[in-house]
Amino acid sequence: MNTHRILIVEDDMKIANMLADTLRKYHYEVKTVEMFDQIIEEFKAFDPHLVLLDINLPSYDGFYWCRQLRQFTTVPIIYISARSGEMDQIFALENGGDDFITKPFHYEIVLAKIKSQLRRTYGEYAAKQEERTIKLGQLTLYLERMELHTKTDQLALQKKESVILELLMGESPKVVSRERLLEELWDDQAFVDENTLNVNMTRVRKKLADYNVLSTIETVRGAGYRFVLNSQEV
Repeated sequence: MNTHRILIVEDDMKIANMLADTLRKYHYEVKTVEMFDQIIEEFKAFDPHLVLLDINLPSYDGFYWCRQLRQFTTVPIIYISARSGEMDQIFALENGGDDFITKPFHYEIVLAKIKSQLRRTYGEYAAKQEERTIKLGQLTLYLERMELHTKTDQLALQKKESVILELLMGESPKVVSRERLLEELWDDQAFVDENTLNVNMTRVRKKLADYNVLSTIETVRGAGYRFVLNSQEV
């Protein structure tokens, strides 16, 4: 019996109910959001294992709500939207999404992508893992929590920020190539503009600076990036 809970954030109730009915046939526990100004509250009350999220929603769009969710949860978020443009898909992934399905969709595709995300996140191998950390001097990156702890502070990270620091801190002081970063950050690099990685790297650097982290991310021209540990944080 399936025990995974799925939250559907879709304001077209016909689509939401059809999705819910289909998922229940496969023994998922499903809740559809009713109050679109209280998505965070409904998420916390239901505590889902995965979220299906539309982009066009009342008041605030799905990009906004994904960013809000990523402040405190790493559960898989799959966008389902009628928007099919490349930039919409890039923006969805940059704002914390894990996958993107375009409407109209086949239910088999939705089910397959849900199973894939659940298997990756909650499968037997994942369940046996202890909390993973990367420690570098006085800095500790908690991968599942998406937090960077310094000697005096804790930085909440968005998903892409956490992945960047995982790669750079894990390989420090070695250089991590742009190609590897792109491969790890985005499933389909064909949709990723060359400048997208630069934008994400700038955000990480700014966050480190805002929290007075002295260690830096150095650009190595023609090669990639490396994390340089400051001597005061050794």
